Amino acid sequence: MKLLKDKLNLDFMKFGNAAVIMSVVLSILSIVSLSTRGLNFGLDFTGGSLIEVSYPSVPSIADVRSNLALAGMQDAVVQTFGTASDIVVRIPPRSEEESNADISTLVLTALQQGVEGEITVRRVEFVGPQVGDDLTEQGILAVLYSLVGIFIYVMFRFQWRFSVGAVVATIHDVIMCMGFVSLFQVEFDLTVVAAILAVIGYSLNDTIVVFDRIRENFPRMLKSQPHNVVNASINQTLARTLMMSLTTLLTLGALYVFGGQIINAFAFTLIVGVVVGTYSSIYVASTILLYLGVSKRDLLKVEKEGATAVDVRP
Repeated sequence: MKLLKDKLNLDFMKFGNAAVIMSVVLSILSIVSLSTRGLNFGLDFTGGSLIEVSYPSVPSIADVRSNLALAGMQDAVVQTFGTASDIVVRIPPRSEEESNADISTLVLTALQQGVEGEITVRRVEFVGPQVGDDLTEQGILAVLYSLVGIFIYVMFRFQWRFSVGAVVATIHDVIMCMGFVSLFQVEFDLTVVAAILAVIGYSLNDTIVVFDRIRENFPRMLKSQPHNVVNASINQTLARTLMMSLTTLLTLGALYVFGGQIINAFAFTLIVGVVVGTYSSIYVASTILLYLGVSKRDLLKVEKEGATAVDVRP
């Protein structure tokens, strides 16, 4: 890793403008997808019923859906989780005249049709529409509070130009993640909200590592242009960035492939977030920093009276 850090001298900022243009285009496409296709809201936001059952033997998903449709639940969503004999049934909100117990009984009766042996109920959940509305509001507020906290933290630790770069990169990552979730119609539930918040933390951590090296290099490279300082900083942190991203992606890939349907949306969102977050910490955040005119004058401290160094501030 040390050899890679010492030998690399790639001009990342040479493609900074092209990268920003690509990011703007992809962000617009993400917003268009969110506006036209929307999000495939899960039970946590739409309300309804969720029933997890375990069959004595592996059932046919087509037969399960057919039995539920015959019972008047054509809009039921059937998925496997864990083993092939474990089934999750999601029922959208139904008539207020039907109690939760009636819905549960109706689903279990439909599932039992044509099955030899007893179906075991593992979990039954009911979420009202009002709860879904509250969760939507809280999820949006959680993301907004995170962005405000990031701006304040980076501003105090570095300088306001760094704050703008970090926040723009983080917003870029959130929009891209939401765009992919909308494009592929991944079920948007609380696990996806948790994944987006995790992406915010991951992306910020990656950006802070690059920013920290930029801050260290400006006093060391006084005769270099900001463009060269940023390039050198990215090259010096690239090995760490790639190692962290690749190991995280390997873990998430295994989680996506072997974790089952229940965790797929969470893993998918994080995979997109890690890729986009790594890209944005190199190109979006650093390029925004150069656009805002960061220089050594912003980072060198004013020397106190009696010090031998000269103040470089205008």
